[in-house]
Amino acid sequence: MKVTEKPIMSLAADHAACRVVIVDQTQLPFIVEQRVLLTWQDCAEAIRTMRVRGAPLIGVTAAYGIALAMQRDATDGALSTASKALAATRPTAVNLAWALDRMSRLLTTTDPADRADVAWAEADQIAAEDEDNNRRIGEHGLAIIRDIYAKTGRAVNILTHCNAGRMACTEWGTATAPIYLAHREGLPLHVWVEETRPRNQGLITQWELADAGVNHTYIVDNAGGHLMQHERVDLVIVGVDRVSRRGDVANKIGTYLKALAARDNGIPFYAAAPSSSIDMDIEDGVPEIEIEERDTSEVSMLRGWDRNGYVTDVRMLRDRTPISNPGFDVTPSRLVTGLITECGIFAPADLARSVAKGTCK
Repeated sequence: MKVTEKPIMSLAADHAACRVVIVDQTQLPFIVEQRVLLTWQDCAEAIRTMRVRGAPLIGVTAAYGIALAMQRDATDGALSTASKALAATRPTAVNLAWALDRMSRLLTTTDPADRADVAWAEADQIAAEDEDNNRRIGEHGLAIIRDIYAKTGRAVNILTHCNAGRMACTEWGTATAPIYLAHREGLPLHVWVEETRPRNQGLITQWELADAGVNHTYIVDNAGGHLMQHERVDLVIVGVDRVSRRGDVANKIGTYLKALAARDNGIPFYAAAPSSSIDMDIEDGVPEIEIEERDTSEVSMLRGWDRNGYVTDVRMLRDRTPISNPGFDVTPSRLVTGLITECGIFAPADLARSVAKGTCK
């Protein structure tokens, strides 16, 4: 898939040069700027500041952070230090802990002399699996879009929140993968793209969809319920940062309100969730999933083009204004129609049973 005129990946790893190149997503969509990560500390900074964002991409970046760490120092102490520091960067997205645990379990049983090469190979595998899983999520989600089109005979209107697109993953995206595949198949569709305050990540979704030629309209967050009331939304698809054992979904703040509006208007609400985002250690997501409290500057400042075409930051509030900035909320499983995974589509009640059976792992 292409962004602008050149194929730009969210992340590209170079074992031979011992570096990872990312797109600095704090600059998108105003500036496409690549950044080179040479150490695990660089990876930690990129995750913490959201230069890389999206649960799947956070996990992939952390895996490469371990590879970079092992390249410099393959001792047990260095592995533990890097793993703990990377794990502390973002608390909500479970893919981070999942990737670090996978790397640590493998490397602790690997001879230190071989750890660097093994770490790079495993990080490459995690990245490749992410791309494949997202494509499979797309294939399963495509069936939902096909079914709606078959019933209505008109363009399918999809609403999405935040950015769970190709920049949030190694490729395809999670929530956007069904959209891209439907577009490639020639199915008529239209996407309502919510701006997603406070970081306006909907701008990245809009940027991606425009590049792919997908019909879309950019809207403010609070327009979603209005559109649902007036039968202008057929389907809601969102990404996830963590899913509880019973199917509660943690995603960008505001997702819960979309699910409530969808339920009130009889609109199916799906979450695109790779199995790496399912946390079997959590039963009830509302009290148990830790919600990250982000820096207040994300609320008090806005970025955009000024009248002269320069990118600038504008302060919206006085310094003394109290601000709360929870980055995520949790949508209870009772509001979720289904979870679109790489292994198929599951009702929340069937999720834990499918994982236990190994249907999706």
